[in-house]
Amino acid sequence: MAILITNIKDLLQVRESGITKVSGSEMANLPLLQNAWLLIEEDLIKNFGTMDSCPQIEGVQIIDATGKTVLPAWCDSHTHIVYAGNREQEFVDRINGLSYEEIANRGGGILNSAKKLNETTEEEIYDRSRQRLEEVMLQGTGAIEIKSGYGLTVDGELKMLRVIKRLKQEYPIAIKATFLGAHAFPKEYKENHSGYIDLIINEMLPKIAEEKLADYIDAFLETGYFSVEETERIMEAGKHYGLPPKIHVNQFTAINGIAACVKHNALSVDHLEIVTDEDIEALKGSDTMPVALPTCSFFISIPYTPARKMLEAGLPLALATDFNPGTTPSGNMNLVVATACIKMKMTPEEAINAATINGAYAMGLSDSHGSITKGKRANLIITKRLTSYYQLPYAFGSNLIDSVVIDGKLV
Repeated sequence: MAILITNIKDLLQVRESGITKVSGSEMANLPLLQNAWLLIEEDLIKNFGTMDSCPQIEGVQIIDATGKTVLPAWCDSHTHIVYAGNREQEFVDRINGLSYEEIANRGGGILNSAKKLNETTEEEIYDRSRQRLEEVMLQGTGAIEIKSGYGLTVDGELKMLRVIKRLKQEYPIAIKATFLGAHAFPKEYKENHSGYIDLIINEMLPKIAEEKLADYIDAFLETGYFSVEETERIMEAGKHYGLPPKIHVNQFTAINGIAACVKHNALSVDHLEIVTDEDIEALKGSDTMPVALPTCSFFISIPYTPARKMLEAGLPLALATDFNPGTTPSGNMNLVVATACIKMKMTPEEAINAATINGAYAMGLSDSHGSITKGKRANLIITKRLTSYYQLPYAFGSNLIDSVVIDGKLV
């Protein structure tokens, strides 16, 4: 049945087709219609306008949105929601003064998650991941990227990617899968980096390609993890199998990784808590989307991505959750948007653009998601009654979502 939403106080992110991202000063502009209607047919946005032009259609489900805001569902372009167990003890260790590096050196961090994942059945991992996915859908996420990277073995990485594939098949939300075998070096390869990279390239990638398990390839390009040269080798191998890069970079240090990612036409560079003038110059004029993960900075008390500096330089910016068991155990994009406003000094307009249209771009979903555009997927958030849409980041601890529509159906 078609759905007609009427009396919408503010219909946000209304755009013509063909706009794939917004950058720099453009991010301060959030096009909207007031006192609006929107028509959904099957799984698509069929039409919209102001109430003085609202059509009279028989046999449709009518949703009265008086006093409410409607906007595109969030596009979360960076998550690790497929995992086994949690890392609550590391949370307490950080409170007691241990650093990310110290926790990793004690066998915590990514290697801790890898150990748990390899000890857990695929069915158990699917069941836990399914619950997390359902939670973020109810919180307004309508498109999501999910990474592997907690296997670090051939079987473990394939197990994670098969779980992601099953989630894709069984849920209406758009899901992109990213192969992150280069998340950390397993203990047995600590002194043999090239051996592990050979395993990724010669054993993991061919099997992943054979089963069509991934859309993108990733690596943790960081001091103490994968060097620029090692990451370039992985990006080249990914391209051989049709997997464009989306790379973790500049979380703790800046080692010219962003320039390397741009050179290899990375779709996105993610984290960017540390950004140099050289990094900004490398990103200017490129097709690479910078992605900030503010709730990661919040949770582990590291610097926030310098959004103002980047926007003033004319760059685009996307926002994502980094939902993972160690450094961001939350997939709540509403909190991400609020944190970007509060801690990164992004305006509500900039943050909503970053979490919708630019997030869609960072997943290769610009044609179908991220804006209120005729012919795009009917993935929507209908809020509760608001004084204005500024209330979304302002009342950061409140659940202001009344209902969520994904692929034309109420969740």
